[in-house]
Amino acid sequence: MNCPAAAGSEPRFIAHSSFAPEGKVSQHMNPIEGHLPTCSPLHDILAPGGIAVVGASSDPTKRGYKAMVGLIKDGYRGDIYPVNPKADMILGIKAWPSVTAIPGSPALALICTPAPSVPGLIAECGRRGIKGAVILASGFAEIGGEGAELEREMMEKARAHGVRIIGPNTSGIFNLHHKINLLALDNVKPGGVGIISQSGNMLLSLALEAQYNGNVGFSTYVGPGNQSDIGFNDYLRYLGEDEHTRVATLYVEGFRDGRKFLEVAREVTAMKPVVVYKSGSTEAGQKAASSHTGALAGSYAMTVDLLRQAGISVVQHSDEILPVAEGLGLLQKARGKRVAVISDGGGQATIASDRLAEAGLTLAELSEATRQKLRDVLFPQASTVNPVDVAGSTDANPSLLATCMEIVAADDNVDSVFLVGMFGGYSTRFAESLLGDEMRGAEAMVDLSRATPKPLVIYSLYAPIKPPALRRLHEAGLPIYASIEHSVRVLSALGERGQYLAQVERQSRERSVEPLPELTAMFQRARDEGRDLFEYEAKQLLRDHGIEVPLELVVRDETELAEAAKRFAGESGETPLAMKVVSKDILHKSDAGGVKLNVVGEAAMREARGAILASCLAYDASAEIEGVLVTPMAKKGVEVILGVIRDPIFGPVLMFGLGGIFVEILEDVAFRAIPLSRRDAEDMVEQIKAKKILGGVRGEKAVDKTALVDLLLKVSRIVEAYPALSELDLNPVIVNADGYAVVDARVIVERDASTDKEAHS
Repeated sequence: MNCPAAAGSEPRFIAHSSFAPEGKVSQHMNPIEGHLPTCSPLHDILAPGGIAVVGASSDPTKRGYKAMVGLIKDGYRGDIYPVNPKADMILGIKAWPSVTAIPGSPALALICTPAPSVPGLIAECGRRGIKGAVILASGFAEIGGEGAELEREMMEKARAHGVRIIGPNTSGIFNLHHKINLLALDNVKPGGVGIISQSGNMLLSLALEAQYNGNVGFSTYVGPGNQSDIGFNDYLRYLGEDEHTRVATLYVEGFRDGRKFLEVAREVTAMKPVVVYKSGSTEAGQKAASSHTGALAGSYAMTVDLLRQAGISVVQHSDEILPVAEGLGLLQKARGKRVAVISDGGGQATIASDRLAEAGLTLAELSEATRQKLRDVLFPQASTVNPVDVAGSTDANPSLLATCMEIVAADDNVDSVFLVGMFGGYSTRFAESLLGDEMRGAEAMVDLSRATPKPLVIYSLYAPIKPPALRRLHEAGLPIYASIEHSVRVLSALGERGQYLAQVERQSRERSVEPLPELTAMFQRARDEGRDLFEYEAKQLLRDHGIEVPLELVVRDETELAEAAKRFAGESGETPLAMKVVSKDILHKSDAGGVKLNVVGEAAMREARGAILASCLAYDASAEIEGVLVTPMAKKGVEVILGVIRDPIFGPVLMFGLGGIFVEILEDVAFRAIPLSRRDAEDMVEQIKAKKILGGVRGEKAVDKTALVDLLLKVSRIVEAYPALSELDLNPVIVNADGYAVVDARVIVERDASTDKEAHS
């Protein structure tokens, strides 16, 4: 994170008990693996020693009143400075007529006044030495016109006086470990979940859900508002450094600087989990669909892929946010994705198995020794094949479920344990006398959680009514869910995080390449001529950086055509050829009739050339045609696409997927931010739904995936080396058991060489 470590802030292991009220840290509650050196300027702002409430009020309907109540009621230990020129006292605290009249220098000001007053108040804050301001008012850039001008004026004052801005148009902040509750929310308790949300209602929803859950507490909340100054990457950096935050949770509508956010996320996710719910798709990421990649980039799918590449757990549904945050905060990670299911009902075991498979998790294959131990304690009719169905064995002794969990947790083939059924409700369903057995089972599960690093996730039918055994598990920091689907989403997030961390440990930076002077000159020449690279130039770029490209010749007249025919004639007869128009004015060659395939012999070449020229001139009479490109037809294989776009939010992004004419219809593609690691490239190949085709179907041999991964990495390096490369499309690339063939290549040139979209401040 390119910041000096503060004194005494070397990375250390820290354990949090915010999820476990009794203060005991279980073995499964893995301590956060170090923390980031303290360098964020937000620490002084979000944990201030003094707060000025500008626009403080005695009117209960005003935000200035609610903020005062929140601070007083929660017992804020710092100094409170109400600012109101019409009041001497507010809620028993001396009020001041202006910010400059305050005798001290609070670190934070909460500004509750209308938008037009804000620029002047920011200047006053700066003169008073206040470091940060929370701007609640709307009416700024979000409404355009005069509002945007007002926001610009506000930021001029802020920069001139060294004041950092949260908002404007923000719902506010709280920091519960420091007893700062500027939203005056009731019944929120301190804990380990940090939240940054662009929706105030989403925060309220999570707070109410946590209140109902009873086990989840929060550290810091910020509504970023317009992000006129402080953005998501700044807030994530703070949560990464904050020792009270075990998991950072973000509700995001749009990023201001996505590339910087990904850089910060990679640092934070190496230390603690990050959960993101991304709403909708960002139009800011869209650009003119001048290529297949341009048409698909900027999508929600692209954003999700890039976030996951940085180690973030992305949830697809809003009701998954808190369950996943709780599960990751408590359990941190699983070694892998092999799950052992223990159930007291066959139907729910089947449902759990279906959901696990859909989530990309696998049922662990239990060893014979494990199965024998299960047979020793269960009825003969019980199934000891995962999922384990106890088949009534626990009806008279529910503590046996804990014994089964202990047995499967000891199996090396198991990464996590999933208990499914009615634990906690036996004494309600069958007989009150079973309560003692359930409590003994709960204690045994608590002991197991402290003894094993493997996550224990529990789904219970009785979770909504919170019976004593489940309350005991909650108190000890075990997650209890009332939904199989939520439980599985947590298990999936744990497995993904474990695999990501293992990958980070092994991951090494792929070597970069230096731009070649002749290729840099080629880009400059194309830019001077106001065109993109010709196909043969694009392929020269690839060839000169180690990418295999078939031989090709540009035919400009009849003489060159005859020479090309001789060149491609082999000992075994004439070679089938592909012929394509070369013109800066014709982008989509097929649409203009500028492509002929399987051309054999000189006479056919002459006929194809004439047809191409006639068709293209009919398509665009003013088109400048340099010639016709001739190259051998590629061997049979699977068509894939590789594409690059410099996204305005995330910078250079590589796309891979099923190629040919269906790429925009099927949209079976994967995205990664450049630069790629080898693991990134491997994951892209495995992510697409068509990966089974790459593995060989109906007697076809599997494609050479190693060569394909190498191609992805070489393209990534080329993009890094040439900032003038705006977009790239290799479509199709035909892959087979012998490697690949780049059939078509397009490179779109950045017109303004001084603009490097890769650079983000």
